[in-house]
Amino acid sequence: MTNRALGKSGLATPPLVLGGNVFGWSADRAASFAVLDRFVEGGGRMIDTADVYSAWVAGHVGGESEKMIGEWLKAGGAQGKVLIATKVGMLPGEGGSGLQPDRIRAAADASLDRLGVDAIDLYFAHKDDPDVPLDEVMDAFGELVAAGKVRALGASNYSVGRLAAALRIADERGLPRFTVMQPELNLLDREQYEGALQRLCVAEEIGVIPYYSLAAGYLSGKYRSADDLGQSVRGYKAKTYMAGRGPAVLAAMDRIAAETGATLSQIALAWVAAQPGVTAPIASATSVGQLDELLGSLDLRLSDDHLTALGAA
Repeated sequence: MTNRALGKSGLATPPLVLGGNVFGWSADRAASFAVLDRFVEGGGRMIDTADVYSAWVAGHVGGESEKMIGEWLKAGGAQGKVLIATKVGMLPGEGGSGLQPDRIRAAADASLDRLGVDAIDLYFAHKDDPDVPLDEVMDAFGELVAAGKVRALGASNYSVGRLAAALRIADERGLPRFTVMQPELNLLDREQYEGALQRLCVAEEIGVIPYYSLAAGYLSGKYRSADDLGQSVRGYKAKTYMAGRGPAVLAAMDRIAAETGATLSQIALAWVAAQPGVTAPIASATSVGQLDELLGSLDLRLSDDHLTALGAA
């Protein structure tokens, strides 16, 4: 399995990153461990999570996903075989909220403790915090890198202007840069990445690992009508795609599936992986069967005609 360099981060991954949002939520311990084991067996390299996963669930407080991954690392001895990416900025707690410097420091320590690792391979600002000066944010992240607690830095959900400003400040102050970007990108949600942000990432050699690559499962084809929405706890999100371009995109994907023998999920992931600047799409799985399907995207190469047809749809 071929690794792709993740920008200038010094990290590399095959063109699929495993999303950790489901661990400790819609995937219990047994299911989580099975998926994680299979991901490594299948050649997977990077797992993406966040401290806020899954605080939206009744009775959860955040950190459930990190804790589950930490338990798996300890039980399976997979440390050194995988790269862990996690995030700060959406879960308030010790040190404040957002990207306040004290919050970044405290949240990093809490994530390290839950994960049971000596260093976070890739630490993201989960979203921009306009209430905190960018120089203070970059200083705090720089401290973590200098202390050996974090290896590389990333930004998620930043506008092109704010990302460019953060890069400039880091350069001016001699601080570590954001070397990875995590935007939303799939066949139906292209506005956040395509255009100016994509051009900046390509020009600055920033690795890109998009989230929602399957559009909350809609692009898997399992949500064809309102009757299908109850199949998953995330089904409600798919409802918004059933109007507008959604059915036309699924129809184009169905035609390509008939020609290639690939599943719709594999086609959706291969399309994201083929976009300029993208290192690897992120996708999650709650079962080994789902994961095996996702891993199949690594062997799929869409033709220029396929990519054109999907883009047009």
